[in-house]
Amino acid sequence: MFRPKLLFTSLAAFALGACSPQDQQAQTSAALAQQVILPTYSRWVEADRQLAQSALAFCSGKVDLAQARADFYAAQKAWAELQPLMVGPLAEGNQAWRVQFWPDKKNLVARQVEQLVKSQPQIDASALEKSSVVVQGLTAYEYILFDSQIDLADSATKLRYCPLLEAIGERQQHLAEDILARWNNKDGMLEQLSKFPNPRYADAHEAIAELLRVQVTAIDTLKKKLGTPLGRLSKGIPQPLQAEAWRSEASLSNIAAGLASAEALWSGVDNHGIRGLLGAEQKELATRIDAAYAEARQKLAAIKPPLSELLASEAGRQQVGDFYDSLNRVHRLQESDLAKALGVQLGFNANDGD
Repeated sequence: MFRPKLLFTSLAAFALGACSPQDQQAQTSAALAQQVILPTYSRWVEADRQLAQSALAFCSGKVDLAQARADFYAAQKAWAELQPLMVGPLAEGNQAWRVQFWPDKKNLVARQVEQLVKSQPQIDASALEKSSVVVQGLTAYEYILFDSQIDLADSATKLRYCPLLEAIGERQQHLAEDILARWNNKDGMLEQLSKFPNPRYADAHEAIAELLRVQVTAIDTLKKKLGTPLGRLSKGIPQPLQAEAWRSEASLSNIAAGLASAEALWSGVDNHGIRGLLGAEQKELATRIDAAYAEARQKLAAIKPPLSELLASEAGRQQVGDFYDSLNRVHRLQESDLAKALGVQLGFNANDGD
């Protein structure tokens, strides 16, 4: 595999100890794992612990629906931030489906939740683990808290859904804690992204390549999450009910969280991100990617949610479409130019064939 010689400015050379490209990639991988990725996983665990406590508190009448929804928003945001950083155990064994089921093209979440509360009215977390992934995660939790057909102010309705709500909260907490523990274990992902060679990566270049693949795939997924409801993937026909988190109207805020997390992998802390691997002769590419991220952030910040209202007007669709195009520029620059500059073969995209 072709690996270009990386040249560095005196500042970067000083910061990274004037080491070889391979050493530099090892330091970058370790820095990203310790300073960007692991803290995001830790925030996800804390948000899910709070979600589990929130479900219990709501169902026992200690907090109201507004607080339960706020805790859900926090858990959903933590999950959105994690998706551009999904390497290791969370990316294996369909674990991500257990956190969030999307896209839900056939309204499976509503149908399967209703079937489950009818067939197993007192379900708990251990039984839920054996159930369909469709009902185990945040999308099912969102359905219970936000669907217009569910009146949680009615005590009988609340009593009907609360066992499942509590089971999902506990299930998500246990899943997140297990993933974080596997990250921190001996020979876990933190160590594998920090010391080379290891059973997962023959060298640091392989680790950087996987981080870039995950980031590029995540940005492509953000495009899909926007493009599907916008109609870019359905012959120009908007499909607002195919948006992620349409019931909670958090589609755009989730995309903002994911975009910020992808940019964190690019920038790193103190320039110890993927950007720092570009040499002086690649400064122009780094500047173009910086500008693409900035443009996407600015266009998203100018959009006033909810997405469903924007999709209902020509002006709103145009504004969302402009943001989609800016997101596409971020994706293409990293998928093509950046990958080439770093000598990375991206290969199969997890979204291919969707």
